[in-house]
Amino acid sequence: MPTEKAVGLLGLADVRPYQEKSDEEYMNDAQMNHFRLILKAWRNQLRQEVDRTVHHMQDEAANFPDPVDRAAQEEEFSLELRARDRERKLIKKIEKTLKRIEDDDFGFCDTCGIEIGIRRLEARPTADMCIDCKTMAEIKEKQLQG
Repeated sequence: MPTEKAVGLLGLADVRPYQEKSDEEYMNDAQMNHFRLILKAWRNQLRQEVDRTVHHMQDEAANFPDPVDRAAQEEEFSLELRARDRERKLIKKIEKTLKRIEDDDFGFCDTCGIEIGIRRLEARPTADMCIDCKTMAEIKEKQLQG
């Protein structure tokens, strides 16, 4: 069963969860096209958010005489800009993933080389590690921080 996030991304691209056939090769053309469609729709949505933020900030920018009002607006803009910065980084990751699709290097773990899996990729299309390698990487990261 796809996760809520996966359903959200699939809905974004107006795509149903991929139905694998028993004799089908992993990351065939149909699967690659499925993920290409999802990633491009996701990237387009993020770009629209960026455009909306720019227009919102231009329309709402005001020079409030009251320092409290001015500070509140600056804080709101700061939060929006941080969110857009995260989205900008995500757009770069999506573009990197689209490049991997074009290079026939998508769907396999960067660490161990095994299949990442259709369902995991639908939940996180930019995943570049299988669940086991990602779990180990997160454990190592926590150990280094702690």
